[in-house]
Amino acid sequence: MKVAILSGTVYGTAEDVARHAANRLKAAGFDAWHGPRAQLQDILEFAPQALLVVTSTTGMGELPDGLLPLYGQIRERMPAWQGLPGGVIALGDASYGDTFCGGGELIRELYAELGVREVIEMLRLDASETVTPESDAEPWLDRFAEALRG
Repeated sequence: MKVAILSGTVYGTAEDVARHAANRLKAAGFDAWHGPRAQLQDILEFAPQALLVVTSTTGMGELPDGLLPLYGQIRERMPAWQGLPGGVIALGDASYGDTFCGGGELIRELYAELGVREVIEMLRLDASETVTPESDAEPWLDRFAEALRG
């Protein structure tokens, strides 16, 4: 199964988690492609059978600047991803309260608009609690891989 992994990062951590996710999914037998600065055309050419978005959240609860152009392209062009399985890993800081992992929530809303179905609940990684987000994501990634196989 071809899994497109997109990432949006503020300080580089989300990109590190996305790269780790790609390696872990490849090791599990998936054709995983990580496009940290992907354009919509790159994703369409890859022709994914599943999506994973790993995103940080800005202090205002928004997507990082690097992911906004792609997010806009996807919303405007609305590719036919109806029924495609997907997952979201959101990074944030719980001390921001209501905006904690807001970037991930925006991706979940986009999935709902596109018809992408989340196969497992979004993973929320809290920067105030972890210094190892890549390894903290591993159990979730393993469940995501199993859900994709199922």
